Amino acid sequence: MGSSRLTFLIPVFAALIFAGCEFDTAPTGPLKQDHVYLDRGSVARANVELDMGAGEMKLRGGASNLFDGTFEYNVRSWAPMFDHTVNGTHASITIKQPEHVHLGGNIHYRWDLQFNDQVLLDLTANCGAGQAHLDLGDLNLRNVEVHMGAGQVDLDLRGKPLHDYEVNVSGGVGQATVHLPQDVGIWAEAGGGLGSITVTGLTKKDNHWENDLYDKAKANLRLKVQGGIGEIRIIG
Repeated sequence: MGSSRLTFLIPVFAALIFAGCEFDTAPTGPLKQDHVYLDRGSVARANVELDMGAGEMKLRGGASNLFDGTFEYNVRSWAPMFDHTVNGTHASITIKQPEHVHLGGNIHYRWDLQFNDQVLLDLTANCGAGQAHLDLGDLNLRNVEVHMGAGQVDLDLRGKPLHDYEVNVSGGVGQATVHLPQDVGIWAEAGGGLGSITVTGLTKKDNHWENDLYDKAKANLRLKVQGGIGEIRIIG
């Protein structure tokens, strides 16, 4: 096992993207906190979609309910939109940030989200210009989709999964770091884009990386990262 790095020229175009953005600030007020939860009931599987264009998102396991969330913001009109349906053992949860949210000045915008460790999750996270800390190692994952914008994503998969699952990350102009679990078979593919891709702890084989446990362990993780013009680090 070792480390490999693919580096591409990052053109001035990346800087022009930021230069061309307009970050209009909105009138702020007192910090508001909204607490939202959803009872688990008999739910065994859930589809979750998270859409945040700007701000800070923190996601982890450990909820006794199906979902527990705290939303902090100081622009009153920026309350997130929370929608859910429960049909027997299956649930769908969607959390969306209002459109036209731009950070700047003393604006505060943060989501702190927890999900139940036992419920099987299909998770989609659309992350824009902020920071996302996705600590998913304790969750019962089936499929994870992370779409990056111009922000920073820290995707921590370190845990003890009991079955195979897949993770797909599509990069924008930001940075993504993916921490991989131990004692799990790993198959990883990374490419595309004009930034840099660094892979450590895995062995390069043809057009992908894998570890010695792949297809031999009780659980296997298949990771695919498609870069934009940012930086991607995969840490095994």
